Amino acid sequence: MAVIVANSENFEQEVLKNEKPVLVDFWASWCGPCRMLAPIVEEVAGEHPEIAVAKVNVDENPELAMLYRVAAIPALMVFKGGKVAAQSVGYQSKEALEAMLK
Repeated sequence: MAVIVANSENFEQEVLKNEKPVLVDFWASWCGPCRMLAPIVEEVAGEHPEIAVAKVNVDENPELAMLYRVAAIPALMVFKGGKVAAQSVGYQSKEALEAMLK
């Protein structure tokens, strides 16, 4: 499944109202750990059709970063039924990412 580029215009529809659990990666282009995490997020998206995966660029969407209190990136959040069900900050292994989804 393709990774959704989420922003303030489509976040409610793509993430909060999504019927599937949604893994959201809050990131920025200048962030080294974010760039290291990106291929893992893409891999998880491709291997888990039962979830949706979205990326939010915090530089382009500071209001979403503030709303979800993203103080450090990469920040990962799993949304279920429009609510944050799990979250982590910093680089994560694929196994740790998949464990968040359970």
